[in-house]
Amino acid sequence: MAESNPTQPAGIDKEAIRAAARNLEDGPVTEGYQGNRTEVIKMLNDALATELVCIARYKRHYYTVSGRENAAIKAEFLEHATEEAEHADWLAERIVQLNGDPDFNPATLLERSHAEYDASEDVQSMVRANLIAERVAIESYRQMIEKIGDSDPTTRHLLIKIMAVEEEHADDMRDMMTEHG
Repeated sequence: MAESNPTQPAGIDKEAIRAAARNLEDGPVTEGYQGNRTEVIKMLNDALATELVCIARYKRHYYTVSGRENAAIKAEFLEHATEEAEHADWLAERIVQLNGDPDFNPATLLERSHAEYDASEDVQSMVRANLIAERVAIESYRQMIEKIGDSDPTTRHLLIKIMAVEEEHADDMRDMMTEHG
């Protein structure tokens, strides 16, 4: 009967892991990565496009809302634009970690984005457009998370983290519709 090594957990072959880790070209992507990198990178680039369109929409709304009575809405639009920019950065970083190229091409942003741009003039329409876009983002992230499953835990965790913020944004927009409707 073979003796087990009490310092090494059962099922972990540290020598094999160490040997495989010497393939440095793939950076953080190890041989155990089970996701379809091409598919995941495409999904992440589409999510990146969505976030970039959301930044532009929120920024436009921020700069075009006026009036003291809309100060809180204006501040919320700016806060959301800033958080969407953070999401875009996280997505671009993950794409690079997966050895992909983040696609910031402005010529194809709207085509790749799940959400739409909006040039509304009145505050209520802006809030409504942002709520719709947040709901689109939430469902898009939910579907991406489902598609990735357990094949890429890091990307899955990132998408869950972003989706939680998008849900907060949707809740904020819904509250604004109620308060200012």
